[in-house]
Amino acid sequence: MTTRTSGEGGRQWARADATRQALLTAAQQVFADRGYAGAGIAEIVERSGVSVGSLYHHYGGKAGLYLALFEELSAEQEGSAARAVAASRAAGDALPITQFIAGARAYLEVCWERREAARLFHGGEGPAGFSLMRRKRSQHWVGQNTKLLRGGDDGGRATQVLSLVLTTVIGEAGREIALADDGAEAREILDEVLRILVRLTD
Repeated sequence: MTTRTSGEGGRQWARADATRQALLTAAQQVFADRGYAGAGIAEIVERSGVSVGSLYHHYGGKAGLYLALFEELSAEQEGSAARAVAASRAAGDALPITQFIAGARAYLEVCWERREAARLFHGGEGPAGFSLMRRKRSQHWVGQNTKLLRGGDDGGRATQVLSLVLTTVIGEAGREIALADDGAEAREILDEVLRILVRLTD
């Protein structure tokens, strides 16, 4: 009896995950086509094949979908960067800047791989509170990069400012990479940005 109940619960979770993913995929398409302000719940529901009730249940409305897409992309970018930093350490790269560059490369690669999603968040649109949310995410990212660049030492204000500059460069580069016409252009931008980052830290 317990096994059957567990199986039913697993199927329910799988259905819920599929529903959420269908809504996010449809919302991304509609936001890309219409912009945030022009996107309508009815079109998102129609494209997703999910009921409007399910949309409100999972995301609370259009704003919730937009913020969920931003969180999903941000988590993928940060997760990829963190894995690259860990791999750099495991490979014996002891210098914090070498680890930082590895993380920056991974982050920027996601900007291209997930360019359809990344392009949504560069136009200045979004629901109320999105600018604050994005600013807090940026501040968190600067803080994480500062810790990495310090390498366990107190780098002081200079390291904090350096982290702010490098993080800003990477963020702007991510926007340009996401807007690139093709993979070759994206790779050219990425490689040049990494060269600039190295020069900035010499």
